[in-house]
Amino acid sequence: MNIIEAAIFLCFFSSSNVYFAGATKQTAGNITASENPFTPKASLIRYWNKRINGGGSPPPSFFLSMASPLTTVDSTRFASLASRHALNTRLSDFCTAAKLFCFPAAHSVAEKHGDDVGFSVYSNENFTNYGSDRLSGADTFKNYSGGDNIGVDSFRRYSRDSAGHDDGFTFYAGGVNVADQSFTTYATGSTGGSGDFASYHANANQPNGRFTSYSDEANGRSQSFTAYSENANSGGQTFTSYSKNGNGAPNGFSGYGSGSNVVKSGFSGYGETANGANDTFASYGGDGNLPVNDFKKYGEGGNGAVYGFKSYRDQSNIGADSFSSYAKDSHNEKVSFVNYGKSFNLGSDEFTGYGPGKDGGNVSFKTYGQGPSFKAYAKDGVVFARYFNNASSSGKKVNKWIEPGKFFRESMLKEGTFTQMPDIKDKMPKRTFLPRTIVSKLSFSSSKTDEVRRIFDAGENSSMAGIISSAISECERPASYGETKRCVGSAEDMIDFATSVLGQDVVVRTTNNVVGSKEKIMIGKVKGINGGDLTRAVSCHQSLYPYLLYYCHSVPKVRVYEADLLDPKSLKKINNGVAICHIDTSAWSESHGAFWALGSGPGRIEVCHWIFENDMTWTHC
Repeated sequence: MNIIEAAIFLCFFSSSNVYFAGATKQTAGNITASENPFTPKASLIRYWNKRINGGGSPPPSFFLSMASPLTTVDSTRFASLASRHALNTRLSDFCTAAKLFCFPAAHSVAEKHGDDVGFSVYSNENFTNYGSDRLSGADTFKNYSGGDNIGVDSFRRYSRDSAGHDDGFTFYAGGVNVADQSFTTYATGSTGGSGDFASYHANANQPNGRFTSYSDEANGRSQSFTAYSENANSGGQTFTSYSKNGNGAPNGFSGYGSGSNVVKSGFSGYGETANGANDTFASYGGDGNLPVNDFKKYGEGGNGAVYGFKSYRDQSNIGADSFSSYAKDSHNEKVSFVNYGKSFNLGSDEFTGYGPGKDGGNVSFKTYGQGPSFKAYAKDGVVFARYFNNASSSGKKVNKWIEPGKFFRESMLKEGTFTQMPDIKDKMPKRTFLPRTIVSKLSFSSSKTDEVRRIFDAGENSSMAGIISSAISECERPASYGETKRCVGSAEDMIDFATSVLGQDVVVRTTNNVVGSKEKIMIGKVKGINGGDLTRAVSCHQSLYPYLLYYCHSVPKVRVYEADLLDPKSLKKINNGVAICHIDTSAWSESHGAFWALGSGPGRIEVCHWIFENDMTWTHC
């Protein structure tokens, strides 16, 4: 046996949960006689055998399950459409056949109705002109789109020109994975009545709501948002021309974005030239992690309006607010900020053109935190009281936004250690890779975002447009110090990147399953990969995108481990976990979540984390 053969032999017997090249053939990676040898899946198997250590072992089942399910005929047909920039003409067929993440078309609902209606456990509908011209009555949406994987709803001209008509949205889109809700010219020109959003987008992952010309020119119609986007993850809400030209319309935001993680809200032209508006933001963005809020032309040109921000972004982590041309050229408007921005980690607040040209009225800041920047604001009628220069709080507050067990020290990886397992379940919509013959023909750059949006029928400012732009932006971000990175949309591209960094003698690993996720577990036998020596690895993490897209990157000076995970009571093995420890953290940001969770700072400690479901790491065999 020569040296290469010996290395392959040892690699094969190193672990039953390791997938690598260099062992005997296994059924999972073979093409049976009944299979078409020209499908994308068959092509991937051949490519693996060619590129990975001479084809000594098949691709692992978890990796192969991500291959495109397209048939030979469909693959050829869609590749031809892609080359002619015509995929959008068959988008629905393409999304279905290739198992992509595309927003479903919302079904139309009868345009008008004369009776009160209750929608319970409803989803993916298009309400156009629904409730227009209604006189009194009420419609309720309860548990609407709740728990859906993808919730797409459109309310266009809903309750327009109605009188005394009430709308109630309770537990709307709660627990949904990816939400796309659009309220366009909702309640425009209405008189009286109310709109109540309670527990809207609560506990949702990637909630996205758009309110355009909502209650525009409404007269005396009240809107309340209670527990809106509470405990939500990522996503964003935009209010454009909300209550513009309204008359005596009170709006209340209570518990908006509370406890949420990185939710962005944009208020553009909110209450512009309104008369007698009365808006309150109570506990808005409180207890949130990195909340971002943008108020542009809010209350501009308004008359006699009253705006109150109470406990706004209180006890949140960092966060950023921007008030541009707020209350500009207004008449007798009153704005009150109480307990504003008392975040326990310093955030940023910018007031540009705040209150200039206003006539009468007053602005008061009472008990607000450090960090705000006031540029070109009206000096007269602005009162600042009880400014707090120290916004920091205890370490326990800082740690609350980092899930227990998400980051840990290397010393934790010892047999017999009891620990908390984080949530390692894959929260992304199910998708598959595209064949290289198709993905190579699709644009993927910020300079061609319009073309990408056209392919996937993503309207401007839509949720899908935001998803596309965000993914491309992250992929185009410059590499960190010592990092080599690439985004890949095909399995073949991932293989090429991994082998370009590590060579062809490679192993790809992932945590075996999700048993033990979010539970207490006990560490069983631990094995250091490559003898526990420092090595270089390629880790690949999913990005949200229409097709399966991975952000793959390599950093030096890591150690990779496999560990048996045991039930702490029965001590039976329930999982085989893969963990990676970053030994050199000197280039990491001071604000990295790992340092909030573990203490210390860049370059002073190593940081370890588990490889989550459907993520993976490649190492030398």
